[in-house]
Amino acid sequence: MNEPSKPFQCQYCKSKYARESTLVVHVCEQKRRAQAQTEKHVVLGFETYNIFYKKTQNFHGVKTYDEFCKSPFYNAFVKFGSFVNNVKPLYPDKFINFVVDSGAKLDHWCRDDLYDKYVVDLIKTESVDTALERSIEHMIKWGDAHNANWNQYFLYVSVSRAAYDIKDGKISPWIVLNSNSGKLMIKKFNDDQLAAVSAVLDIPFWFSKFRQRPEDVSFVKTIVSESNI
Repeated sequence: MNEPSKPFQCQYCKSKYARESTLVVHVCEQKRRAQAQTEKHVVLGFETYNIFYKKTQNFHGVKTYDEFCKSPFYNAFVKFGSFVNNVKPLYPDKFINFVVDSGAKLDHWCRDDLYDKYVVDLIKTESVDTALERSIEHMIKWGDAHNANWNQYFLYVSVSRAAYDIKDGKISPWIVLNSNSGKLMIKKFNDDQLAAVSAVLDIPFWFSKFRQRPEDVSFVKTIVSESNI
């Protein structure tokens, strides 16, 4: 007995169906991946996939999205894309390159400790101008969200929020440790909060850096004074 005619075929998995309506609602893994091409976390995963091949496999071309879909690493890169999209790291492009260059296993890229290492490395090496600009921008966003003056961030922000912002690198030690209001805020932290920010507020490191960069410290204190922080 002949098999009933099935003229409608999925272009991805080659499954055949007798009715077009059945094909339309059919979703195989490759079709799902194709349809997800423009989703933000997938876009980030695909971009990282190409960076990975260029940096670690000496690949000089550009991988196509179709190649990405068929890669055994598709799910791992998309998972990382979701991590980047959710965490919203400082300077996402720098973070992606940091992770690829780190040598960490792909399935470890979404670990918080790797992001924490990125933050600590970043804030200890960035310029004072970049650190101040990012910190003030974040304080302004906080002020807008809470109907408050941005320069009163250290006075009125919740200590839990402040600890998170410092740990996440949004507020730099440059401004925390060179303002009276910043240092007073730190005194409100409990032991758990102090432990959470200890890697970022590495006091011996920063005091040594401040001694080596007196002109930068003077610049920060001028901004703090003029802004009435």
